[in-house]
Amino acid sequence: MTQWAQSLIRISRFEVEGLQKRLAEVAARRASAEMRLACLDAEREVETERARSDGEAALLLNAFLDGWTVRRAAAEHALGEVTAEEQGARDALTSAFEELKKFEHVSELTRLAELAERAKRETAAFDEIALRRRAAG
Repeated sequence: MTQWAQSLIRISRFEVEGLQKRLAEVAARRASAEMRLACLDAEREVETERARSDGEAALLLNAFLDGWTVRRAAAEHALGEVTAEEQGARDALTSAFEELKKFEHVSELTRLAELAERAKRETAAFDEIALRRRAAG
């Protein structure tokens, strides 16, 4: 394998690894955002149930639900943003992986072409030796 091909492959692998780490970080943030939504929904259930049995909590339930709606909308927005970022990271990783495979493929084709050329030269050398022996003997 030529030096330039090795360098391109190393650079591409480094890029793929970096994008894999980025994707893992974004996926962790998405999971955290999903957990935040689940916690908000659980809080709503708890407060609604408490309002059924506690008169004072029932009076404050509408205010809680108003605040909950705002917080949930913000959490949904954050989840949407991180989901879009995750898709972008996946697309970038796919593209980088395709580039790596292209470089590896070109490198392999170059290696095979070099082997074929070497075999061709050896065959020509053996043919020449055979012709000389035939002419001499």
